[in-house]
Amino acid sequence: MASIFGHTLVAIGIAKTFPSKLTSTKFWILGIICSILPDADVIGFLYDVPYGSFWGHRGFTHSFAFALALAFLITLLFHRSELKSTRLLLFVAYYFLCTSSHALLDAMTTGGLGVAFFSPLDNSRYFFPWRPIKVSPLGASKFFSTWGLQVLKSELIWIGIPVVLWVRSVYLFRKK
Repeated sequence: MASIFGHTLVAIGIAKTFPSKLTSTKFWILGIICSILPDADVIGFLYDVPYGSFWGHRGFTHSFAFALALAFLITLLFHRSELKSTRLLLFVAYYFLCTSSHALLDAMTTGGLGVAFFSPLDNSRYFFPWRPIKVSPLGASKFFSTWGLQVLKSELIWIGIPVVLWVRSVYLFRKK
């Protein structure tokens, strides 16, 4: 998996490209939570849930179906006043992009069993052919090590630079 820092960076980059009238502290925090939440499935390791199962790591919680369901749930819970607004779909889109970005990043890492993008319809696991992001270790003690530093360096190059370029491109496009 990519680290919590890499996932957060993508959520921040996505938020920076949304209209400022939508963005608030709540918007940013919920987007970051959505970008990290798919990894709640690691709790399954404590209960002997097999890695490759539906509820295993990078299973259903990493799917596009989960991302869409979470996006609607977060929007309904935290943007109830917007329900009759056209901005409702922008909130859903933002939370969907933040959540699904998690799976996309994980599919570009160097470890694991792949990502169940299409669960629950298809529980097959997939990686992208190009996997430049070093897989992050599970657990804080392992992360704060040489391995963790290698992950951060990898994410700075393969997540940080593209996010900055994306945000800058959107700003330049809007100016024109």
